[in-house]
Amino acid sequence: MTVALTFDDGPDPIWTPRVLAALDAAGARATFFVMGSAAAAHPELVRATVAAGHDVQLHCYAHVRHTLLSGSELEVDTDRALAVLAGLGVTPSRWRTPWGVLGPRTESVAAARGLALTHWTADTEDWAGERSTVLLARVADELRPGAVVLAHDGVGPGARRSGCAETVALIAPLVAAIRAAGLEPGAVPTMRAGVRSSYDGSKFESPFEVRTVPRTGAGPSPPLAAAAGARPC
Repeated sequence: MTVALTFDDGPDPIWTPRVLAALDAAGARATFFVMGSAAAAHPELVRATVAAGHDVQLHCYAHVRHTLLSGSELEVDTDRALAVLAGLGVTPSRWRTPWGVLGPRTESVAAARGLALTHWTADTEDWAGERSTVLLARVADELRPGAVVLAHDGVGPGARRSGCAETVALIAPLVAAIRAAGLEPGAVPTMRAGVRSSYDGSKFESPFEVRTVPRTGAGPSPPLAAAAGARPC
């Protein structure tokens, strides 16, 4: 039984190699939801991630909440990221949106491109800059079959840290805790869009999720206003 390890907001030239090294040392595989802009800037890191046996999936091109994008803007952003990844030999089947937020067109854009929307069940909140021991304690009770752990190999918008050192330090004890529970860390299984599973986050239970909110212009939508800049996944 698997606990999926997932990392958002990379690839990062400093931190992604260190995350990859820590995963290799722990004998674990993971899924990386990458930003197209970062992949375009650091294609060698995407290739290295794939070569190490990890799974590369779609996050975004620009890290913008879907509730702040029109349908056409969302399509352009998504297709731009997919084109970058295609040029690197990667064809995503999963999509984790920025902040886990869904806009009015997210699901239709995903379906048209064969992407299964994928959330998380255990959030390390590593973006807040806390010690690895705190991060582990935060997710320890959520390590069960089908769990999806969220962490970051890049410093995204709103992060309260300057680097991902504590995420790197988290990997070994997190993998050990997963195995101590009789489970195995791994990537999120590849699935075709439209298939529901324990991994697809179909309920999207994050308090920052908005499923159908009209576009309101330049500012964040009302349910997200208090959290603006937070949870940079």
